[in-house]
Amino acid sequence: MSQTRARIAVAIVHGIGQQGSNFADPLCSRLQDFLRPVCGGDVVFQSVYWSPIIKRRERELFQRVRRGGPLSFSLARGFLISYLGDAIAYQITPSDRRAYDLIHEVFADSLRALADEAGPDAPLCVIAHSLGSIIASNYLYDLQEEFHRPIVPDSVRARMGDTPLERGETLSLFYTLGSPLALWSLRYPDFGRPVEVPSPRLARYHPDLDGEWVNFYDKDDVVATPLKPLNDDYGRVVKEDRPLNVGTWLTRWNPFSHLSYWTNPALIERVAAGLIRTWKIANAYSGR
Repeated sequence: MSQTRARIAVAIVHGIGQQGSNFADPLCSRLQDFLRPVCGGDVVFQSVYWSPIIKRRERELFQRVRRGGPLSFSLARGFLISYLGDAIAYQITPSDRRAYDLIHEVFADSLRALADEAGPDAPLCVIAHSLGSIIASNYLYDLQEEFHRPIVPDSVRARMGDTPLERGETLSLFYTLGSPLALWSLRYPDFGRPVEVPSPRLARYHPDLDGEWVNFYDKDDVVATPLKPLNDDYGRVVKEDRPLNVGTWLTRWNPFSHLSYWTNPALIERVAAGLIRTWKIANAYSGR
């Protein structure tokens, strides 16, 4: 009796700024050019589209501050609220963590959809840009910490199914693009402790997978930096800090390069190679 081939689950998390629900389409299309000839339809994509959680509040904020009278540089102010507002709103405060939890509920919904389509123990790849890499890191870290102490709020846990993928146990690949994790690490002593990649429990389901965390950054992107030098833990967990030159002739030499990772050919090829390798190993071990 033939067995079904193993599938790979890919969650794609966007970063700051105005995003549409189809933000991941260009990346998925280019990845599939590499993946289909080898993996067929065995790589399943799911967007983690969290932007609507915060955008309504940012629009309300902009409307309120404009009631106080005319403001100079209105377009620039709107841009600032749209981009910096995402990071500020996501922060937990002593009295309010609604945005944090609501965004993590969206993440839980996305992993549930992946588990339904790719399978409950499918190897999980997370591709995250900008603030999305913070959100992904926090969400996955919370899942790993949950095995030692209760940290995931009830509202998020209620959106999760009881599968290894949804519990983060099959996390195999983590690709961060233009990540501000180095800046975020300032909140912690010695710059904090990273999420473990691969998951410490991955071997229960895929003994031959070793996984990887590759951090892509452009030297002209003032938001992004290498991560391995942060401390010994980051040096151990992050497999590679890979420099790129992303964007067009208008953006590749300046901070606007931060918005241009999704379609960079070198990044696409490197991520596709990681997915293909993971698919081959998962299917070879399973005897499929």
